[in-house]
Amino acid sequence: GLGGVAYRATRADARCPWVIRALVVVHWLRDAILHRPDLPWAPGISSMVGFGLWNSIPGTVLVESLLFALGLAVYGITTRARDRRGRWALWGLVVFLIAVYFGNLGSPPPPTPTAIAWVTLAFGAVIAPWAMWIERHRSLRSEAG
Repeated sequence: GLGGVAYRATRADARCPWVIRALVVVHWLRDAILHRPDLPWAPGISSMVGFGLWNSIPGTVLVESLLFALGLAVYGITTRARDRRGRWALWGLVVFLIAVYFGNLGSPPPPTPTAIAWVTLAFGAVIAPWAMWIERHRSLRSEAG
C-alpha cells in the first residue's frame, strides 16, 4: 500500500515495503479474529467478517499478547542493537506498551469518539518518535556482517 511506497521512497532496503504489506495483512487477520462481524472482506465488498473474540476478555488478551510477542520476536531476530540505546530504548518501549495495554483493561471505555481520536493522536505522537529513535540505534542482522 501507500505506507510501503512512502517507506521505499525514503529507504534503500527493498524488503521493507513487503514487510509493511505483511503487517497490514496480519493486522487485518487479527481484527477478523477479534471483531464482531463488522469488518469488510475488502474494499467494495459488502459482506462482513468477524469472529467476535472481543466477547472474551481472556481470549482477546491471549491472542493479542501472543501476536505482540511474535512481532517482538521477529524484530529481535531480524535486527540487532548497535549500541546500548538500541537495546534499552527498545525494552523501555516494550515495557511502556505492556503497561498501557494492561492498564487499559481495567479502565472504563472512552466517553466519546472524539476522546478516542485525541488519545490515539497523543499516543502516536509519543510512540512514533520513540520508535524512530530506536531504529536509529538498531540495524538489520544481515547488515551486521
